[in-house]
Amino acid sequence: MLRNYIERRERLLYGRDNNRRSLPFEWGLEHLGVQANGNFETPLREFVSRALLESSSFYRYKPAEQYDFDGHILKFPSAIETPYPENNTVWGRFFEAGKALAMVVLPQWNCKWDSQLTLCRVLQRAGITSLRLSLPYHHHRRPAHLERSEYLVSPNIGRTLTAVRQAVLDSRRAADWLFARGYDRVGILGTSIGSCVGFLTFAHDERFSTGVFIHVSSFFADVVWTGLSTKHIRHSLEGAIDLQRLRFLWSPISPYPFIKRLRGTNRRSLMLSGRYDLTFLPQLSQQAYDEFHRQEVPCQIAWLPCGHYTMGQFPFNALAGYRIVQFLRQ
Repeated sequence: MLRNYIERRERLLYGRDNNRRSLPFEWGLEHLGVQANGNFETPLREFVSRALLESSSFYRYKPAEQYDFDGHILKFPSAIETPYPENNTVWGRFFEAGKALAMVVLPQWNCKWDSQLTLCRVLQRAGITSLRLSLPYHHHRRPAHLERSEYLVSPNIGRTLTAVRQAVLDSRRAADWLFARGYDRVGILGTSIGSCVGFLTFAHDERFSTGVFIHVSSFFADVVWTGLSTKHIRHSLEGAIDLQRLRFLWSPISPYPFIKRLRGTNRRSLMLSGRYDLTFLPQLSQQAYDEFHRQEVPCQIAWLPCGHYTMGQFPFNALAGYRIVQFLRQ
């Protein structure tokens, strides 16, 4: 009965966003600086192979030269320059508490400007500083011709690769700023695609002492292919590419290949999943958790009796918030 109720709520909440539109399938090599030479998939596969083998280089960044901070809003240049000027400035909202721990907070896809501020204030009351970043193509970073933040996840293969990589580099620059302000430890907290970006950042930057990941999956492509929230993207992908090929092309922005990077670490992480999630299917979450266990990577895992959208509603958001604060206080 609970499962049926949660799944009905998930579909209802999903249906409230009725402005989704299917963008056309594109290889997007121009977003990667790759030449097609009459063929699109082969050079893209070569690019992806290098990114997987040399992921430290793929996620390498240069520190920002300047930051603009007015006491609450932080702005700094993104480490990647895209064809969209609005997207090349990172925006953050800052909630200061103690100096012991600061969290970079990465919200979900297509979130509003005020999204996850309640969570940031809960952390603030618990003595934990937070910096809520706007992901690429969100809020002030969204080009004027877009109604939604579709360029972060789209059927454009190369642009999606670059957008997620950009979010990782932005998060690392945000950590630079927090360390420069004197915080003893910096962690990262992400929700949905923010969880994916957060894990990629955590796996490639040892300065992050802790991670909290709300909604977890193994492969980026599988979420897009099977998830309720991305049905319109799959509609454009089908007929142009199959799931197996897409899984490989988007593997550099997937958590699964990089779980092994955390072997031997003493850094702690908390992972929350919805038992009835129709967007990050539970079997994909379990696939990732099984790999954490195989690689002997320490983590705390909690399954909540909810779905993707309902995780953000009472009482599940309160339960998740309690788990997060208790974990970070340990």
